[in-house]
Amino acid sequence: MIIAVFPGQGAQTPGFLHPWLDLDGARERLAAYSDQAQVDLIAAGTEWDADRIRDTQVAQPLIVAASLLSYAALTADGARPAGTAGHSVGELAALAAAGVLTEADALRLVGIRGRAMAEAAAAAQTGMSAVIGGDPSAVLARLGELELTPANHNGAGQIVAAGPLGALAELAATPPRGTRVIPLQVAGAFHTGYMAPAVDTLRAAAAAVEASDPTLTLWTNSDGSVVHSGRAAVDLMVAQIASPVRWDLCMASFAEHGVTGIIELSPAGTLTGLAKRALRGVPAVAVKTPDDLAAATALLSGEAA
Repeated sequence: MIIAVFPGQGAQTPGFLHPWLDLDGARERLAAYSDQAQVDLIAAGTEWDADRIRDTQVAQPLIVAASLLSYAALTADGARPAGTAGHSVGELAALAAAGVLTEADALRLVGIRGRAMAEAAAAAQTGMSAVIGGDPSAVLARLGELELTPANHNGAGQIVAAGPLGALAELAATPPRGTRVIPLQVAGAFHTGYMAPAVDTLRAAAAAVEASDPTLTLWTNSDGSVVHSGRAAVDLMVAQIASPVRWDLCMASFAEHGVTGIIELSPAGTLTGLAKRALRGVPAVAVKTPDDLAAATALLSGEAA
């Protein structure tokens, strides 16, 4: 069972869309995505600097657009993965890949999501930091002491803390034993109660969108389970803005469902890195540029060793 996974915010880097624009129809597809998301995605992915694409209302549509552009290239010959999942905002790309949402609706919703989360983030000085290594119970205890939220349980020894910048600075200054604390390039405490206003905004927008039941096996970040109802999948994606990402449970469920290969779409690298540590022996391909499509296609068709 080969699955496609889609990364979340923070995976973007300046200029990463440049090589994708050489593909036939890519510029036209990105122009349509730009209109739907209300962001100039071509400029964002080729010209804008790291600070500008770190902006939540830019980063989220940019990542989803790149994921869907690269997914379209991967599946252009009709071959499709058996399942899909997305990390945080990557869930919108996963919903489109699974046929729950149209690409146009996914881009419209991610534009609304990004703007709503940016507005919520502006209300308080908050952020996120990855805590790498250490004893998980000790990490969670330390976060509790600092009144920080474990916003992402990423598996492979990684928990992401979210909350006020002062508390994150204290975490970095006095981290749990055996850990490294790495500030993330995001502009707020996502997947925490700070994002509650954004949930209401996105819920209203999502209610007007038609949701079809998934045509691929579709996992949710809420608890790693497989979702069979399109409307339920959309509702979970909306609510999850203010609740933790359980990518650790997704990966455990991948193993339980017999996943034999993982393809991460652009801007790739983060999720395949986690999979290589948590799902040892499962082949994983990160599609960072069009040059990586051959390896992904070989894995998808069963040609890879």
